[in-house]
Amino acid sequence: MARPSWTLSESSDMKFLEGRTVGIDLGTTYSAIAHLNDEGEPEVICNSDGRRITPSVVLFDEDKVVVGPSFERISVASPEQIVEAIKREMGNKDYHVVYQNKKLTPEFISALILKKMKQDAEAVIGPIANAVITVPYYFNDIRRKATQDAGRIAGLNVVDIINEPTAATLTYAWGQKVLGRTDLADEERTILVYDLGGGTFDVTVVRYTPTAFRVLATDGDVMLGGLDWSKRLADHLVQQFRQKYDLDPSSSPETMLTFQQEAEDAKRDLSEKGRVPISVYYEGKTLSVQLTRPEFERMTADLLQRTKDTTELVMQQAGVRAGTLDEVILVGGSTYMPVVEQMLREVTGHEPSRDLMPECAVAEGAAIHASILQARSGDTENIPEGVLQRLKNVKTRDVNSHSLGIKITDPSDRSRKINHIMIPKNTPVPHEVSQRFGTNTDGQQRIHVEILEGDATDPDACELIGDFRIFNLPPNLPKGSPISITYSYDASGRIHATARELTGNNEASAEIVRDGGLDEGEVSAAVDLLDQEYIIE
Repeated sequence: MARPSWTLSESSDMKFLEGRTVGIDLGTTYSAIAHLNDEGEPEVICNSDGRRITPSVVLFDEDKVVVGPSFERISVASPEQIVEAIKREMGNKDYHVVYQNKKLTPEFISALILKKMKQDAEAVIGPIANAVITVPYYFNDIRRKATQDAGRIAGLNVVDIINEPTAATLTYAWGQKVLGRTDLADEERTILVYDLGGGTFDVTVVRYTPTAFRVLATDGDVMLGGLDWSKRLADHLVQQFRQKYDLDPSSSPETMLTFQQEAEDAKRDLSEKGRVPISVYYEGKTLSVQLTRPEFERMTADLLQRTKDTTELVMQQAGVRAGTLDEVILVGGSTYMPVVEQMLREVTGHEPSRDLMPECAVAEGAAIHASILQARSGDTENIPEGVLQRLKNVKTRDVNSHSLGIKITDPSDRSRKINHIMIPKNTPVPHEVSQRFGTNTDGQQRIHVEILEGDATDPDACELIGDFRIFNLPPNLPKGSPISITYSYDASGRIHATARELTGNNEASAEIVRDGGLDEGEVSAAVDLLDQEYIIE
């Protein structure tokens, strides 16, 4: 069973700058930005097109960058100019896009999206300084650091990174007029948040009272979302085209853009209609088909099954049986597919709620969380007096999103190494643990400690986030001589590890501050590049 854990974070060195504070849902396919309005309600701010969501698509034109271009604009551009689903590349050091002879990282491309939203929102509410940005619960530390860097490059003071299911839960509790209410009974409610977005998936069971939240269990997939449903349909259209004309549309990137757009439109239409017509073109040939909702559901059944398996696993880990939940909350635009509601109804024994707007709930929750942190910091500017005390009443604490361990020799098979988990995921932080181990051989002269992040037993399936060594151990140490390892995770997200050889009292340690991603110099250079050389439309 998953270890109970608090879900909101509180950074000990958090500082708010002068200016407005917002919450941002940086999504795979669409993004949104929100704030607490004058009535103390979370509100998504419309972009320059009057829409509450902005496509997370970047078009690199000859003389400017276009964020969220229309399909008409995309259709006349070269595929090499278009970047979509950059969220899936966050933290990937091997990914870059070359534009105007410069290599642009995923952090920089994401910053372009954030900068566009910031510009549009500032036209409505004035200068923006501070932001909370959301991430999937299952984002590892490197991806979280990359998201934070993207915000900084965009000119934002990122006061926190918050998990998307937590943000949605905040929106739900706030909308129920419960959050921060000390006059209400301290009654616990248990809800399931099913978040199926454009490119990522999370399912989380949360238990909360008016003043506190904790996660009972969570799981997800950062490479599963509505894009995969659309791709499955686009691949189906390619297969049908091959069979009819013996031509392969997938050999043309330009054609595949139109196939994918037609598939995306058809997927959305099938959420409202039982049948939709689709027409696609390639090399003067036309394929016209009538696609029914049952046909689409059959060709994507394995994708839905993956989310069902995860939902059942999380409920089992949380100790929650069908019919015992207080609410099932739908988040993410892909939950509009009717088959999702049907599946959740069967698995949870509860009618899924549409009280929240799936595309806006996460950004709204981020705005609430940002205001909670702002109220706690003592900066009450732009916070309505009527909700200030409610915000201060919410007690919050962070958790580690992935297990932290070290590489050791497997006691049952000394020929292999394993990841020995010392701080399981979902453990409240700050947290410290010490354990004893033994040297591997007689007369061992040094100890190598490798710090891992991940839940797998195989070290190669985990992320190596740091390492250190102790040299000059006492001579003639017998095999199994005691070594004490202390592992800690502080409230600011810093990981500390210390090893002490107890016979000679030798010690070495390491501090890891979100290792990986861009360093301070690279972030500063990216800020300058974005400010000086790019016009964002």
